[in-house]
Amino acid sequence: MKMNNVGHKGVVSAVVTGLLDLFSRQDQLPPLDPGLRLDGKVALVTGANSGLGKAVAIDLARRGAHLLMVCRSGIPDAGEAVKQASGNPNVEMLQADLSDLASVAQLCDRMQARNIRLDIAVMNAGLMPLHARRTPQGHEVMFAVHFLANRLLMARWLEDGVIPRAANRTPSALPRVVFVSSEAHQSSPPIDFNRFAAFQDYGIKHGMKFYGLSKLHLTTFVQELERRVNGNGPPQVLFHSLCPGPIASNIARESPVYIKPILSPIMKLLFRSPEQAAEPVMLLACSPDMTEHSNVYLHMMKAKQPSPLALDALNGKQLWECSAPLIQPYLTANRRETECL
Repeated sequence: MKMNNVGHKGVVSAVVTGLLDLFSRQDQLPPLDPGLRLDGKVALVTGANSGLGKAVAIDLARRGAHLLMVCRSGIPDAGEAVKQASGNPNVEMLQADLSDLASVAQLCDRMQARNIRLDIAVMNAGLMPLHARRTPQGHEVMFAVHFLANRLLMARWLEDGVIPRAANRTPSALPRVVFVSSEAHQSSPPIDFNRFAAFQDYGIKHGMKFYGLSKLHLTTFVQELERRVNGNGPPQVLFHSLCPGPIASNIARESPVYIKPILSPIMKLLFRSPEQAAEPVMLLACSPDMTEHSNVYLHMMKAKQPSPLALDALNGKQLWECSAPLIQPYLTANRRETECL
């Protein structure tokens, strides 16, 4: 698979790469039928209070889904805005800080207690801090939000039945989980399993490197999740992932003051709006065409392969085994001595 030769060595080169990718129109898939309805479906979006997550939330609600918005902030304002924009009153907000595994576990406990069953889950929450930050558990924040929170959520939701597994369902009835990754994972260095989860300090110069590395963790995890849940048999859950492309969103809100006057106009004028960037997310989450097989990866509206590092089964196995002890204290009590799935 070809990789863009500009790379993702920093904020500026990432912007240039995004622009080059944005204007490549070959082999694009058609957007989701605007008339497709989701009445009776339960959908969840993480990081749904702004940007891409909010755009996806509005589209899901507009199509009739019962929507759960998982957010750290913006409660209840963001939920009210989604209700108004979609015309759907069946919108709930669930508070959780995905950088804190204890908060993630509490979210899972509340969902289990309510016997929630998801048809669609969009794992969108993301950030790019100006400097490295530690989470309450001492992890680097992008590693925690982009990978570790999703690792714990999948373990809990699959075990608790929040994402129900059933090999005998028709493909159209299978639950779907869509992970928002990034093409930045393609140019990431390999995961260093000898120093796995070790906190590393960085500033703006190396922020993109660690962003790409966190997305490599996520994309590798999706491949291993597919192997462990679906194996070689009929799918029980449809897992998909994507890079939505360059978005005029607030993910770069922590960019240095000297870059913002340059970056902000470029993003507003040339990058995709959150509504446009939501198109591939909605395609994976809802399209009947995406029920034929699991583990589709899209870059914007184009199907392609994740990086060879993410596809490597040995990397997936190591990632799974190295991360298991990190989430084990936050699993349900009867599973803390068992395998983390």
